Amino acid sequence: MLMPYPNMPSPFRSTRTLTAACAALAAFTLAGCDDRPFDAMLDSLRQSFKTFFDSVKPDALLLKGLTPGVSTLEQVREQMGKPETERLFDDGSRRLEYPRGPQGLKTFMVDIGPNGRLVAITQALTAENFAKVRIGMSQDEVRALLGKPGQIAAYRLKQETVWSWKWYEGGVTPEAYFNVHFGPDGHVSTTSRSDVIRGH
Repeated sequence: MLMPYPNMPSPFRSTRTLTAACAALAAFTLAGCDDRPFDAMLDSLRQSFKTFFDSVKPDALLLKGLTPGVSTLEQVREQMGKPETERLFDDGSRRLEYPRGPQGLKTFMVDIGPNGRLVAITQALTAENFAKVRIGMSQDEVRALLGKPGQIAAYRLKQETVWSWKWYEGGVTPEAYFNVHFGPDGHVSTTSRSDVIRGH
């Protein structure tokens, strides 16, 4: 039978002492600090939750109440959340980009006029928009047209980078990928289409 060392405190007494010490330390810490860091943490948590909710809420709810010529930039941001990118143009107009998730089938482009009011909301991932991609376009030009790609793959041997967007093509297999291939100079060399593999 193992015997305790002389003068070794009882485990129960040690636990009670440790608990009391932790409680005292916590009380001292809370008493010694103001509410500002805690408020900042709460604001950060609220913003994170809103960003997540905005990214998953249905399109009808995302766009609800936004009216061209009436809604302001501030109202768009409040309703749709923080955009993925925001482009400001020389005339004071701007374009906000809202991709619907990393593998979403839609990307909304929100155009705001120089007066700060909503001009239009368009869905970028369409056959008509894909047809506007031309050989020689830069990555920035493609990004401005189609928004953030859902996938990016680099092929060293081919010396090309491929951006892919999942979209609703329709037909027998409704979803497909539209791919833009960039050469080593960062400009479009070709485009292609590929099937969506089940489970991806």
